[in-house]
Amino acid sequence: MYRSALWIVIAIISTGCDRMITPKHAQQLKDAETKAASGDFARAISLYESALEDRPTDAEVHYKLALLYDDKMNDPLDALHHFKRYLVIAPNGTHTNDVKGLVKRDEVALLTSLSGDAVISRAEATRLRNENLALRKDLDEARGRSHIATGEQAANPAKIKGPDTGGKQTYVVQHGDTLASISRKFYKTSTHWKQILDANPDVINDPKKLAPGQTLVIPKR
Repeated sequence: MYRSALWIVIAIISTGCDRMITPKHAQQLKDAETKAASGDFARAISLYESALEDRPTDAEVHYKLALLYDDKMNDPLDALHHFKRYLVIAPNGTHTNDVKGLVKRDEVALLTSLSGDAVISRAEATRLRNENLALRKDLDEARGRSHIATGEQAANPAKIKGPDTGGKQTYVVQHGDTLASISRKFYKTSTHWKQILDANPDVINDPKKLAPGQTLVIPKR
């Protein structure tokens, strides 16, 4: 009798924290690890991203996703998104020092792939580091207002999806958005960020730094 009451109290306290680890969530993580071990990296990424829908602040899942995008998919943009989410959620986590180094490396790789240059100057590398610090500050502020933003979007769906125009839809950029996060909103996966970038050549000047208030065209799939 006493033990039953104790477990009930523990369950009630747990519901006040971040969402509990459900059997579905645990199974998704297990399946993702199995797929990654077998070389099915695309499926592993899909399972990890589904797991994030239940626990978006699971730093370890963000870390594993970032490594998959970085090492297996050669996708530094999505890797950066998840590495930076890890740093925001777990600034003193087990992988923090490694992640900081990987962020710097991926920023250089991304800039190189966009510019077509083999190397960048020391001044450019310094600028990237400074932008990374500013982005982390913005993410910290955005995290504190995320529940407000979610409520506003629910009350005003037009901010997420605009009217169709020639078979396309639009989206107004919110504070803290990235191409990867917008891709996830519309396609349930962050892997289609490049299609959004390609659809907005006259709007997006810097794919790593979207401006709140920009209206983006979202291609239908």
